[in-house]
Amino acid sequence: MPSFEQLQRKSVFKKAISLTPPQLLVLGFALTILTGAVVLTLPGCSAGGEYTDFITALFTSTSAVCVTGLVVVDTGTYWSPVGQLVILLLIQIGGLGFMTMATFFNMLMGKKIGLRNRLILQESLNQNSLQGVVRLSKYVLIITFLLELFFAVILAVRLGADLGYPRALWFGIFHSISAFNNAGFDIFGNFSSITGYVNDTVVTMSVATLIILGGIGFGVIIDILNYRHRKMLFTHTKLVLWTSGILIAVGAVFIYFFEMDNTLKGLTPWGKCLASFFQSVTPRTAGFNTIDISHLHSYTLFFIIILMFIGASPGSTGGGIKTSTFALLGLSVLSLTRGKSNTQLFKRTITQDQVIKALAVLLLAILLIVVVSIALMAVEREENFLLVLFETVSAFGTVGLSMGLTPELSPAGRLLIIMTMFLGRVGTITAVFALTQRTKRREKIKYPEDKVMVG
Repeated sequence: MPSFEQLQRKSVFKKAISLTPPQLLVLGFALTILTGAVVLTLPGCSAGGEYTDFITALFTSTSAVCVTGLVVVDTGTYWSPVGQLVILLLIQIGGLGFMTMATFFNMLMGKKIGLRNRLILQESLNQNSLQGVVRLSKYVLIITFLLELFFAVILAVRLGADLGYPRALWFGIFHSISAFNNAGFDIFGNFSSITGYVNDTVVTMSVATLIILGGIGFGVIIDILNYRHRKMLFTHTKLVLWTSGILIAVGAVFIYFFEMDNTLKGLTPWGKCLASFFQSVTPRTAGFNTIDISHLHSYTLFFIIILMFIGASPGSTGGGIKTSTFALLGLSVLSLTRGKSNTQLFKRTITQDQVIKALAVLLLAILLIVVVSIALMAVEREENFLLVLFETVSAFGTVGLSMGLTPELSPAGRLLIIMTMFLGRVGTITAVFALTQRTKRREKIKYPEDKVMVG
């Protein structure tokens, strides 16, 4: 007869098995963050060799796993090489998703990927079906490592003249992984990001290219690579490319003219173009900056808040409500004004449930940002609403850009930002499904239709 302890373990195991994919995804990210936080508290991870307080370690671990980049201590000076390596590993796990990394190790050991793991992988990669999710994860890993290696070499060669080649190699690897995963962590020191390379084409364009590639989504990259065989692109791919291109172009033009006589003043004409382009790319959840964010005009800051709120694309390393959500809602409004009952895109009709999901994502994101912003202002006694809103949206969009408020936060304020980063990374919809334990099911009862006044 089994003992009480054995029955207890069996009961816990059954409960773990009964968890839904969204719940397992949220739990997996939470456990990864907690593990990283515990490791970062150890003396070997800090440059001074002392223990790090748990809230600081938890904040850094959350920011790394959620590929945000907001920090309360300077990454380049506070953490030791060991601590920086731990942060880099957390960034890689968080960017690819812990299930993708788990699948990688399972494949290395020759283990079969079961149905339950495929379901979690499907949720992690934001795919609509189970078909090909394991193959997709393989492509994700190959593409990630090749791109990170390629740009790590480029950055190392360029930085070698300034830092010396042994040190430049580490800097190249760190910033290549950080940029592709849209993390925004840097180790140049003094919270400076890459402002020292504002006029440098190689560094600026390398980091910007990594941010764009990491932000458009792995499915889009694979679809583009397969174009020569299929001679066509999926509707999702075309929507992401068009939306991303328009947002980057419009953002660069606006920032150029908004900041021409302010933060861009004193730069060469080419330097102004580089800085404007880069600062339009980086709010797409990357967090690097080549100009001082705190000195931007208030209207420029608000424009960047909008870009951060939209964020990257589905199935990518970035956050935000996602480009496709923004585009679908815009197209739905356009269809409504034209008197059309359906949303159409590239000669395709978008299903109504996708539009409703996009609207739900938007409303949940706004609700989260409003609640956190109000709570943060109350906790920190901060009267500058734009400052608080900027940091909150940066956390939600897993961007990492900061006007300088984050390092000054109290423990309560740090916990609020930690929660926002976490919800921004796992997704508000996923978090709601995880908390309510609800999955899609067919409605058995349909009530009579009725109308209410709108507008």
